Amino acid sequence: MLKSIRKQFMLAVTAVTLALVPLSAQAEAKDSFKVCWSIYVGWMPWGYIQDSGIMKKWADKYDIDVEIVQINDYIESINQYTAGAFDGCTMTNMDALTIPSVGGVDTTALIVGDFSNGNDGIVLKQGDAVADLKGREVNLVELSVSHYLLARALESVGLAERDLTVVNTSDADIVAAFASRTDEAAVVTWNPQLSEVAALPGAAKIFDSADIPGEIIDLMVVNTETLADNPKLGKALVGAWYEMMGLMHEDADIRAKLGKAAGTDLAGYDAQLATTRMFYAPAEAVSFTESADLVATMDAVRKFSDAHGLLGESGQSVDAVGIAFSGGKTLGDTANIRLRFDPAFMAQAASGGL
Repeated sequence: MLKSIRKQFMLAVTAVTLALVPLSAQAEAKDSFKVCWSIYVGWMPWGYIQDSGIMKKWADKYDIDVEIVQINDYIESINQYTAGAFDGCTMTNMDALTIPSVGGVDTTALIVGDFSNGNDGIVLKQGDAVADLKGREVNLVELSVSHYLLARALESVGLAERDLTVVNTSDADIVAAFASRTDEAAVVTWNPQLSEVAALPGAAKIFDSADIPGEIIDLMVVNTETLADNPKLGKALVGAWYEMMGLMHEDADIRAKLGKAAGTDLAGYDAQLATTRMFYAPAEAVSFTESADLVATMDAVRKFSDAHGLLGESGQSVDAVGIAFSGGKTLGDTANIRLRFDPAFMAQAASGGL
């Protein structure tokens, strides 16, 4: 099996960090925090929240300071969170499990912002079906949700990863990798890169996350111990987020600004939103987070992760990392809970309690 730069770098960073900085060092009452995000349709609001002063308003309400930092490379942002450089970070459900949680960082999904409903996809040149992937090189961010999407697509037509070659490619390089080839190119990626590659001459999108709705979930996660000692951080982030959700849902000018920041325009950004199931209202996010479907999704995700050696030695450690859900439901080792889907702060927003 290919060994990705993603996995190697994450493990190296985590090992050094955990050796030098005890997790308890992060878990203390404080008044200054940093969270990070990277370019993606569902995470673009964080940049506006910072630049518009919405974050400052909510942070001031709770007498704290919160800085929201953009990091260009998605995996790098997660690695930095895992290493303790940030108190929170945007990431998918699978990456939250396989990077910080596996690395020993107890992590809480503070905000369940959306799920991809067509925003992640597989695009080919010289082909128009999943079966045409057989024998090809496929560019993607290895061991990410793109890899998971590929596995689910292959499963749907009776193929397996051994039937093709995965080429680990940074999300920042994925468009160039596809555009530079005139032969049987194939990529798996997410928006805005997905829209770019799908618009290129000869490109055909053959499978996307709408075929597996609710499985690729976009989160703002925070360090669990930091959150426990500093609930004001959770209140400020959640309050700022849902204020922004109300604004962007109604205001096309704001969405145009988000589109411009993502390298597109209002029409382009709205097109990406159309393939994203945004939870504009906190009650919707709470309902999704409390559903039995989330438990089933995370069970599938952890099994994929185990099969690819992301939870330890493949086939031996599917239960190594515990996952906790609302209502006391769990998966894996209850003595080693490292990923928590806790809707408590979103429920406070839904009830007007922030």
